[in-house]
Amino acid sequence: MTKRWQAKRRLEFIRNGDARELSKIDNMRLFRFAYLLLLCLAAAAEAQNSPPATTKTTVFAGGCFWCIQPAFDKAPGVLKTTVGYCGGTEPNPTYALVGSEKTNYRESIQITYDPGKISYEQLLDIYWKQIDPTQSDGQFTDVGPSYRAAIFYGSDEEKKVAETSKEKLAHSGKFKKPIVTEILPAMKFYPAEEYHQKYYQQNPEQFEAFEHGSGRVSFQKKNWGDKP
Repeated sequence: MTKRWQAKRRLEFIRNGDARELSKIDNMRLFRFAYLLLLCLAAAAEAQNSPPATTKTTVFAGGCFWCIQPAFDKAPGVLKTTVGYCGGTEPNPTYALVGSEKTNYRESIQITYDPGKISYEQLLDIYWKQIDPTQSDGQFTDVGPSYRAAIFYGSDEEKKVAETSKEKLAHSGKFKKPIVTEILPAMKFYPAEEYHQKYYQQNPEQFEAFEHGSGRVSFQKKNWGDKP
């Protein structure tokens, strides 16, 4: 009985579903193959779902925190965004306290990102397109200390990159007025109340009406073309 004939017979048995004709060795080989395949699939799934080894966070203030969140959520490499308050000293600030304009807090967004997929400089490029960098008393129709734009840097390197990015924008010719957005040292960030998080998803109609009514969308189109 030749090996070629034996191999042909095994193939016929497998095609016919007659597993009983397979030898114990064949069964063991199939079992080991299936087991290794499952291990590979499990490892691939774990690698896909696990967070990157290194992540960073940064905080920007850009007026209404509802309005600057969508652009960062869409950016590849951004892992998480949280709107909240930064710049003040009172512990556990609330929306009512910050809105009273009696603190130094500003409506802000904290961005957690993978620096291997998106750089701090690229985040700044997104940020500039969400605000009016020439306005010092707030943003668009939202006027008051809590709506003032600011970049909160967390290191000397971030400060340097932010200053370079601001200078680049100032020399771009995009704006006739001076770029007045502040670059400030990072302070403790407090997440805002839950109903503010992803407001554009929770209340899409109200969000769209406010975004257009504030003048933000028309400003973006005028200066950057289609909304970023």
